Amino acid sequence: MVLGTERMGSGVVVDPAGYILTVNYIVIGASKVQVGMLDNNQYEAEVVAQDFVSGIAVLKVSPNGFPAVPLRSSVDLEPGTEVFMVASSDDAAGRRVGGGFLSSLGAYEAYWEYRLDRALMCSAMNPGLGGGPMFDMQGRMIGVVSLNLAEVAKFSLAIPVEHYLEHRDELVRYGRRVSRPSRSWIGMYSYPLRDHMVLAGVLPKGPGDKAGLKAGDVLLAIDGQEVTDRNSLYTYLWSKPAGETLLFRVFRNNGFREIAVLSGNIEEFFG
Repeated sequence: MVLGTERMGSGVVVDPAGYILTVNYIVIGASKVQVGMLDNNQYEAEVVAQDFVSGIAVLKVSPNGFPAVPLRSSVDLEPGTEVFMVASSDDAAGRRVGGGFLSSLGAYEAYWEYRLDRALMCSAMNPGLGGGPMFDMQGRMIGVVSLNLAEVAKFSLAIPVEHYLEHRDELVRYGRRVSRPSRSWIGMYSYPLRDHMVLAGVLPKGPGDKAGLKAGDVLLAIDGQEVTDRNSLYTYLWSKPAGETLLFRVFRNNGFREIAVLSGNIEEFFG
């Protein structure tokens, strides 16, 4: 596993029936999930749903009757809104709290084929392990804390809770967003350089790796469509369904190459 065989994270009960909301990277590929509650009781958890597009995951423990946090859509929030985060830690201290304000609510693009059209970026550092809740000052959960950004006034990124709120029935019933069309996935990591994208690496046994893409390849175009930045790269990739063959034009070792890549489905790969 790229993320390691053992991982720790935070989560929060969002339904008295025992449903827990967390971040997906904690449970990708997990064969066993154990949850420790505030009363120090330990429970085996089932991975009920994973959304690889938004980055959230839903777990369930069999006991019910747990107190659940209230949820609030973040749609009407604005930069400057005060927020706080709660996270579990990997030491005896248990849980920690950090506070700050929303510094940005814009798009976020990552180097691993991931983009949020709207992310909650906060001025405070995440106080513990990823996957914990971000709250407004009335104690309503507005997001799932995902990444440490380490940028000026943008230290933590949270996934808006409406990715769960608006689709929870579908997620709980099917384990994923079945109403959303599939989209192509290559299994690559990239960064922009001089109006082109450079591959920083490819996931072992992923579609790009199998096709022959390599770290250091300069990506010039896909199917004849010029690629100049992450936005153009992701927009074109995701306009194609999983399973479609895409023709990558790359520059490698002082020469140009055409590489046909049979795109994959990330849900099936990690499922």
